Amino acid sequence: MEEHYPNCVCEKSCLCCTAENLAVSVGCEAEAKQYEYNLPEKLSHKEHAGPPARAGKLSHVDHETAMASPAMAKEMEADMRRRFLISFALSIIIFLYSPVAMNFGIKLPSPIPVNWILFILTSPVVFWTGSIFLTGTYYSLKNKALNMSVLIATGVLAAYLFSVVLTFTIGGETFYEAAAFLVAFVLFGYWMEMKSRRGTSEALRALFDLVPPKAKVIRGGLEVVILSSEIAPGDIVVLRPGDKVPVDGEIIEGESAIDESLVTGESVPVSKTIGGKVVGGSVNQTGLIKFKATQVGSETVLAQIIKMVEVAQNSKAPGQRLADKAAAYLVVVAIAVGLFTFFGWYFIAGASFLFALTFAVSAVVVACPDALGLATPTAVAVGTGIGAKNNILIKDAVTLENTSKINAIVLDKTGTLTEGKFRVTDIIPFGGFTEEDMLNYEAGMEAGSNHPLAKAILAEAARRKVTPSRQPEKFESIAGYGLKAIIDGRVVLAGKEKLLRDNGIVVGEEEKKVIERLAGEGKTFSLLGVGGTLAGVTAAADPIKPNAKRAVRELKALGIEVAMITGDHAKVAQSVGGALGIERIFAEVLPEDKAKYVKKLQDEGKFVAMVGDGINDAPALAQADIGIAIGAGTDVAKETGNIILVKSDPYDIVAAFRLSKATVVKMKQNLFWAVFYNLLAIPVAAGVFYNSFGLSLRPEFSALLMSASSIFVALNAVSLKRIEPKLRV
Repeated sequence: MEEHYPNCVCEKSCLCCTAENLAVSVGCEAEAKQYEYNLPEKLSHKEHAGPPARAGKLSHVDHETAMASPAMAKEMEADMRRRFLISFALSIIIFLYSPVAMNFGIKLPSPIPVNWILFILTSPVVFWTGSIFLTGTYYSLKNKALNMSVLIATGVLAAYLFSVVLTFTIGGETFYEAAAFLVAFVLFGYWMEMKSRRGTSEALRALFDLVPPKAKVIRGGLEVVILSSEIAPGDIVVLRPGDKVPVDGEIIEGESAIDESLVTGESVPVSKTIGGKVVGGSVNQTGLIKFKATQVGSETVLAQIIKMVEVAQNSKAPGQRLADKAAAYLVVVAIAVGLFTFFGWYFIAGASFLFALTFAVSAVVVACPDALGLATPTAVAVGTGIGAKNNILIKDAVTLENTSKINAIVLDKTGTLTEGKFRVTDIIPFGGFTEEDMLNYEAGMEAGSNHPLAKAILAEAARRKVTPSRQPEKFESIAGYGLKAIIDGRVVLAGKEKLLRDNGIVVGEEEKKVIERLAGEGKTFSLLGVGGTLAGVTAAADPIKPNAKRAVRELKALGIEVAMITGDHAKVAQSVGGALGIERIFAEVLPEDKAKYVKKLQDEGKFVAMVGDGINDAPALAQADIGIAIGAGTDVAKETGNIILVKSDPYDIVAAFRLSKATVVKMKQNLFWAVFYNLLAIPVAAGVFYNSFGLSLRPEFSALLMSASSIFVALNAVSLKRIEPKLRV
């Protein structure tokens, strides 16, 4: 049984079993018979999982199959609404014919005995609109499990069967209205809860709809139109202005501006040329381009986003695991309370059988722990949905809950607090070398490197039309320090001062002053050594992101200690940290040591989050209690992170913390209400205060209160949406 569907009663983890998560505990076979949904023929029993939660097991030809999940959820909600409306309409008529109405002076004409009318009207309520509880109970008991359906069916059948016995034997006051109203009120609560959950499913469907149904590809030298689901890796896809991108790929011809706002949140269209990456779901705006499909189906960025959101919504927060255990025990407690109530009143207090049974049924009904079972799943579903809508992807409910506990955060400098797009600002030669000489050596050394400074140097060389004339030999990359190679028989070094010093190159006092000046300006620099001589220094600036300073300020306002970590020179780090208001700075840290600094904060007793975007950040992200990966970063960082900020905006870190704290508040409110309700309502329903204060509850009013608690919990979770405008205030 998979974790996504923990309440699956058939142990096959298919979508129909999520009905339990929608508060309808029905097994797969029962669900199929009950709803008879028109799913695609190729959707097998084991593929019932919706597109996100099981996307890893869906091939790229299963787009229509994947769409069955939200369609099924919508149809289930419509069916639940229909059942409620019919049961409620019949319950009103049943009430008007009931003994309770007669006590208020209401007496409708009856051509046949009243109990017969009540029997005829109540039977379809119990056996049709309420059939989901009966079938759910059957499969639950068949699998030796107790759930909400068992409790509801127990209450309904107790009232209904006892009334039937009276109708066909001695006659007397019946409980038909209690059975009918119990079904109606519970169905209403489930309908409201399903309605609140379906909003996030519709949001996921909207993401799937970003993919066009058809695409133009080159086959046999001709341009043909095929289904997007039939695109295979390596296919050449043609995009004209206005076309949506069907899959991820790499441009091989043409250039254009691509609107990626619906996928990445990037508001400004991104200019793309040959070699540029395109993301499925984005929109081609200006030019005609051709690209080679690289990721299709469940491997695309869009599919991974959807998968992550759905998995998060179906995962369990720590608080929910405790609530689930409590709810399971409460099912037993509720039945036990009903039995003790009946025996207490009938055998000990000497009350009539009918009187004792009334209190027993009321106690069982009011003790249904629906609200406790819904307390956190609804909050998690709403919270993760809000996050996804705001380009904050939270991998699971545990992360959503634990993020609120963070009291220290480590921010990687490059790419997180700064743009990560360096531009060369200074090329200062020494020892008779020229700027062109330096670029010639450095461009040859840095070719193929992904380091931001290397990219800046290569871009500057391209701008000046400097092409490396010398190819490096015996090339060696020294992690954390720089590069070493042999060019024209001379040892060439590019990197930190320590690299040059370890290889016998001395940096003079005048050169040190230049380096200190560049460092004081917050620039990142690389020293070049050629044949044992210091050839010069190249510096580049990495601008601070617009929202970085504001994000640091707000994180501090939330009571979170902020630290910055970087492999850059200490003075560069101090300059950036000072501009952002960060006091605790870890500079000149080797990639493999970043995790150690995270561990250092954890050893101080802090609950630590790490924010990074590169491969060298992955160990630190894994070490942290919560890893937050910048969405524009590498796949390794995103795979390791617990939270992904799709827009790469540092202020989204603040938004994630605010969302987590608000969601946890709703969880606690719901749990408190659910527990408080049961503690207060069960004694009243059992008649504990009847002799002293005359307090009692008829079964139908117990059903109303039980449903009201579930509705309150669902609505309280939905009210979490009010936090959305405040996430980035």
